[in-house]
Amino acid sequence: MRQVSILIVFFLIYSIFFTKPILANEVTSSSEIAATDTENNQTVIVVIGAGGTLDYRMEFLECADLLKQACLQANVEYISIGNEQASDTNDIDKLREAINNQPKEQVNSALWLIFIGHGTFDGREAKFNLQGPDIKAQELAELLKPIQRPIAIINASSSSAPFMNKLSGSNRVIITATKSGFELNYTRFGTYFANAITDTSSDIDKDGQTSLLEAFLAASRNVEEFYSAAGRLATEHALLDDNGDGLGTSADWYQGIKPVKKAAENNALDGYRANQFCLIPSEIEKKIPVDLRAKRDELEMEVIKLRDSRDMYSEDEYYSKLEQLTLEIAKIYEKFD
Repeated sequence: MRQVSILIVFFLIYSIFFTKPILANEVTSSSEIAATDTENNQTVIVVIGAGGTLDYRMEFLECADLLKQACLQANVEYISIGNEQASDTNDIDKLREAINNQPKEQVNSALWLIFIGHGTFDGREAKFNLQGPDIKAQELAELLKPIQRPIAIINASSSSAPFMNKLSGSNRVIITATKSGFELNYTRFGTYFANAITDTSSDIDKDGQTSLLEAFLAASRNVEEFYSAAGRLATEHALLDDNGDGLGTSADWYQGIKPVKKAAENNALDGYRANQFCLIPSEIEKKIPVDLRAKRDELEMEVIKLRDSRDMYSEDEYYSKLEQLTLEIAKIYEKFD
């Protein structure tokens, strides 16, 4: 048994430092199917914005359908807003109701909000274009304030960057399709992101599941390739924030799934928490109970913090702390060996 533990420790050290395993929450059913695991019930709310033209409308609906299929595959709760198109539609009320009805304290169950559509920015306020009145970044921030669950917000619209500053916070992953409110053109990030969630080629570390970080990196890469192949200047540059500073990091900061640049003033790096969000977990991941998975996540974040602050310790201190943490993680995995 001790030999097995040692092997597990070496595997974990390799994974954390070179491949960083994807961490995921156990998932449940779609809202169109009865939920079966109330202890760990992820929810995905997809908001389809006003199309403006029929072509955009159809593209947004197709993107939303890709996300719906991903949710059905994951067996998680799926809520869509904006499917119906009518002159008297007021989707902002539907969005408020959907968010207000969400459990506030399910700390091991993530809430995903995905916005597909157009956005605007007047130099002061950013908005997402709904059918009916638009929603401002500040209003969305107020709606989400009572929710203590892990939250992933993907705003795939034009002019979406200012949403990051308003929504950034602890235990949140914020992704925007643009790096500025003044990137006003139609964005392609949303469609690439929706495809990446279920595309096995997006699984960079080949552990059988695609994390939110991996989907962000894959979508960003595909956006860049689109503009390059078309010989066009890119008008969208996606950002990811998961450390609460509201600044965001672009995909070119990563080699594989590991950030390879240093943040200014030794600020925390983005990407680690996003790598713990997963919509469709692997078969192995689904076998780990919710409480142990949460404990494992905490321990792995401690390993990451230790790694990033390695210069503060002597070699003996560093490896002593690393051994303690990895042994705790090994005890969790050993139960399912």
